[in-house]
Amino acid sequence: MDYLCPMHSEVHQPAPGKCPRCGMKLLPENARFKVFRHMISSPLHLTVMIVLMLALMAFVMMAH
Repeated sequence: MDYLCPMHSEVHQPAPGKCPRCGMKLLPENARFKVFRHMISSPLHLTVMIVLMLALMAFVMMAH
């Protein structure tokens, strides 16, 4: 089983460890979309995610 960095998909290792680029814990390859699946499993989680994304987009647009 390969272990991957959630932020750098090109980082693969055959054993658990940390990403050499960012230091994040490597996850098993089959766990890649668990966080996403968890976020969309609940209407509350989905609403919070959408509100945060809209707030971030508004902030970025106002900063330019």
